[in-house]
Amino acid sequence: MASVKQIQVTFDCASPERVGRFWCEVLGYVAPAPPEGFASWDDFNRTLPPEQRDSWFACSDPSGVGPRLYFQRVPEGKVAKNRLHLDVRVVTGLVGDVRLATLEAECARLIPLGAKRVRLLPADEENESCLVMQDVEGNEFCLD
Repeated sequence: MASVKQIQVTFDCASPERVGRFWCEVLGYVAPAPPEGFASWDDFNRTLPPEQRDSWFACSDPSGVGPRLYFQRVPEGKVAKNRLHLDVRVVTGLVGDVRLATLEAECARLIPLGAKRVRLLPADEENESCLVMQDVEGNEFCLD
């Protein structure tokens, strides 16, 4: 059996570019260059039928380590808790007050981008503290 070499994480959303650009800022990801022959993605979008314009957005880790993220427009809105979420690992190895201060600093950076703070999950006997947040369309993620 062949091993998996790469994965792509796909988000269903209402505004693919808006959500995608949010995650670019969170993770330091970049959008690809427009297709050959087009000066911009807007130029490319204008060649598509109206129902296909702005229907997706993709971005990737410039170092090539992280998975590609793909955002696709869907007609239905989010109605329940995510069955899958991203953990943004910003405090790996930190504990106690230093961990909390670093989590809070990252939270403060993301809120002006459109993120919402949901709640702090305090440390217990098994886990260190993390912050539950939401992206610009209400998808949950954790700062961990």
